Amino acid sequence: MAHIITDACVACGACEATCPVNAISLGDNGIYVISDECVDCGACAAECPVEAIKGE
Repeated sequence: MAHIITDACVACGACEATCPVNAISLGDNGIYVISDECVDCGACAAECPVEAIKGE
């Protein structure tokens, strides 16, 4: 089960830097989780300063 980034995201990049498997990327429409690569470790959610990352 991959995590998702909600509309509360402020695109600070903290989650992208924290992801141990590089499953978070910055795209044209903001930051997103590459669900096929996410290992559901929760590191990104723990690092998010605005609690914008949730488990699916």
